[in-house]
Amino acid sequence: MGKNNLCVGPTYSHSSWNKYWEGTFKRGNQNLGTVSTNMYSIMGVYGVTDRLNVLFGIPYIQTKSSAGTLHESKGIQDLSLWLKWMPVEKKIGKNSVFSLYGLGGVSTPATNYQADYLPLTLGLHSTNLSARLMLDYQHRGFFATASATYMYRSNIKIDRTSYYTTEMHLTNEVKMPDMAELNVRTGYRSFRWIAEVFFQQNRTLGGFDIRKNDMPFPSNRMNASIGGVHVKFVPKNIPALSFEAGGSYVFDGRNVGQSKEFNASVFYIIPFGHSKVTASHSCKLCGIR
Repeated sequence: MGKNNLCVGPTYSHSSWNKYWEGTFKRGNQNLGTVSTNMYSIMGVYGVTDRLNVLFGIPYIQTKSSAGTLHESKGIQDLSLWLKWMPVEKKIGKNSVFSLYGLGGVSTPATNYQADYLPLTLGLHSTNLSARLMLDYQHRGFFATASATYMYRSNIKIDRTSYYTTEMHLTNEVKMPDMAELNVRTGYRSFRWIAEVFFQQNRTLGGFDIRKNDMPFPSNRMNASIGGVHVKFVPKNIPALSFEAGGSYVFDGRNVGQSKEFNASVFYIIPFGHSKVTASHSCKLCGIR
């Protein structure tokens, strides 16, 4: 995002699953049926300089199950803030560019929602600090991007005076394991179009498995292997406007649902000061993924 430009807009996503991994055992559960989640979010990015951006997002979440006695949850989840810096952008030959990005972020609960209500909770209620390194290579229209993220998660408190994991804990404080993520994506990119496929690995650095026929717990090990697609379009005569859509599927996991997800977004760039929106400033929120 160019200096003094603000790109902002709404995002909607829907995910659902009726099978999940209890440890490494995949099963269904008639007490849950199909668990679905709707997310309505406002996301944005502001160009402090041409190489330094601030990104933000805050989602409203709705969760429900089609069977059983668990009631739905809905409300505002976590506020997220990121800084994205591009220290290196080097042209290679006539048609190639290599870029290096560093990102740092924080997310924290925006409301006092209940974390100990999986799988229908709005989130895990921890404050998270994230660091991400991203490498991007583009040759003509073809590109490939790889990123690695480490996430520190704070401890949380639940509405119990004791709980059992692999041993008894006589406290309401839960130690949350940190997480790591690897993401690779490739496809076609131009000023008007982005079409890409991606693969993502999420790994919890610690935790334990769901016990047989038990409910999930916030400090469970939650691993997922995810594949997906993403498309973005910028109208020729309105470079400030962009439309995005995509979907993903969890094809392997541990203590997570085998979810299918799709999403759609609309973004618009608002220039401030003496800045002017051109096609080269088109909003690339996918850069934080």
